[in-house]
Amino acid sequence: MAPITPIADFKKILQSEFELVRQFVTVLEREQDNLSQGKIDRLADFAEQKGALAAKLNELAEKRVELLCKQGFSYDKQGIESWCSKNSEMQDVPKLWSDILALAAEARELNRLNGDLIRIHMQHNSKALEILLGSNRSSLPLYGPDGQSTSTESRRINDAA
Repeated sequence: MAPITPIADFKKILQSEFELVRQFVTVLEREQDNLSQGKIDRLADFAEQKGALAAKLNELAEKRVELLCKQGFSYDKQGIESWCSKNSEMQDVPKLWSDILALAAEARELNRLNGDLIRIHMQHNSKALEILLGSNRSSLPLYGPDGQSTSTESRRINDAA
């Protein structure tokens, strides 16, 4: 069996990162489908799945950074581009890195949209709760016999009788 080289390790790390980011996007898409359908009962499950994937992604990112630094490259975009230039025999690595960045951007956008959907559900639930508890009575418009809007503060029950 051939020894593992830093070049092969780097590619293996990127392949693993790509797969995990792809899985993360899939979880976000399923979460969005559930949110769009009003199925919020699985949010905790999705949060747990995303947390586990994020932890694995962080581990891989640390390994990638360590490997880059050990080879004398910076851990940022420029360092990865320099690594790719120096290791030109690994022609598929630049595309793999580009694909990871594209998936990560997709994940960020999905996560932002899911956050918006969660906020909408929370606002809806909050308003429904206010109505059920009666704390929102003063902002509900009521109409008098003449069809004009009246505030609930100036209106008493016996006024309507």
